[in-house]
Amino acid sequence: MKVVIIGCTHAGTAAAINASKLYKDAEITIYERNDTISFLSCGIALHVGGVVKDPSKLFYSSPEHLKSLGINTKMRHNVKKVDFDEKTLLVEDLKSGEIFEDSFDKLIITTGSWPIIPNIEGIELNNILLSKNYYHAQEIIKRSENAKNVVVIGAGFIGVELAEAMKEKGKNVTLIDIESRILSKYLDEEFTKIAEDKLLKNGINLALNEKVTRFIGGKSVEKVITDKGEYNADLVILSVGFKPNTDLFKRKLDMLENGAIIVDEYMQTSRDDVFAAGDCSAVFYNPLKKYKYIPLATNAIRMGTIAAYNLNERRLRHLGTQGTSGIKIYDLNIAATGLTESMAKCNELEVDSVVITENHRPEFMPKFEKVMFKVVFGKDSKKILGAQILSKADLTQSINTMSVVIQNEMTIEELAFVDFFFQPHFNKPWNFLNMVGLEYLNRI
Repeated sequence: MKVVIIGCTHAGTAAAINASKLYKDAEITIYERNDTISFLSCGIALHVGGVVKDPSKLFYSSPEHLKSLGINTKMRHNVKKVDFDEKTLLVEDLKSGEIFEDSFDKLIITTGSWPIIPNIEGIELNNILLSKNYYHAQEIIKRSENAKNVVVIGAGFIGVELAEAMKEKGKNVTLIDIESRILSKYLDEEFTKIAEDKLLKNGINLALNEKVTRFIGGKSVEKVITDKGEYNADLVILSVGFKPNTDLFKRKLDMLENGAIIVDEYMQTSRDDVFAAGDCSAVFYNPLKKYKYIPLATNAIRMGTIAAYNLNERRLRHLGTQGTSGIKIYDLNIAATGLTESMAKCNELEVDSVVITENHRPEFMPKFEKVMFKVVFGKDSKKILGAQILSKADLTQSINTMSVVIQNEMTIEELAFVDFFFQPHFNKPWNFLNMVGLEYLNRI
């Protein structure tokens, strides 16, 4: 069996490693445009802020490791064309310029994503940077050394983390977003208000509900102009989101409107013997029971692994995702899974919610912290659709529990009586996850 993998970040690396273990007689070839693999882009802000000194630690595999597994690892190679009927590829060696043809029995598409670059006047000016890969991280660090005023555009996870990292480096930082709240895709207003206050208290300027209209400067950017103001900028970092890297397959595979490849629960595309995984593909989102584009490293690794297992037969089924994620903003530990209340209403779902704030450990303990916890659930079905947590104590792992709760379609009433352990060092006799359910029962 001849297996070809196009692209090798998270999904591609997982697919390659697992395929090499599962199919000892298979000929596995990877084509990757870059000269690095498996870079954890979620660690860029940690590297920029100096928390992670050695960027090599942000790689969990390497071309050399894949080669040691017997995988034909072709770095700096670009696949220019794929013929699904003939099962052939046209490939360019970016170092030598040679163009050649290859063939496959099974194809795994893991071409990933790329940052969205908005069509804004002046976008071509120097010192307007992206934040996605290892080279972007190095460029941000290099150019920030002489920058005084840094503007971050996009207040998602990456944007917020980069704003904090730049402020810690002593920069004047402005965080701009077209939405009225930071992290609006992940958290409801009760949580974003606390997070925004934390950023403001630490000196980060928030320019929310503002649309960037142009960049001004000579050779390099000097100002960012929005529909409501202007901001001095020696360095601009774009973090407005990602899009699937799938232009090569348009009109050849079934896709969402944004170009994300649609796969079934076995990672099979609309073509036989062609699989897709990771940021280039859509994933089944359990809270809404439909496919969505949710580019997360966790999704990518799972999908790449499942694709490898299913090359010859349908062995493993993808369970869907809740889009579970987390962030640390200064001393605040925040995590979320599933739908927020605002996103549920945008999807015309009738929902209810319960929010509690209490101490995470018994008050007789020497130290305890406040925890705010929210659960969103169907108004009629009572099935849990989402959860959010915020505390100075690191209680974020409880959101992984809530992810399982959503996946298994448990109700808010059932959550009240789920079995959780009690130990004063860690929690109360009624765990706060139970308390949300009990609060709902008390309310009705």
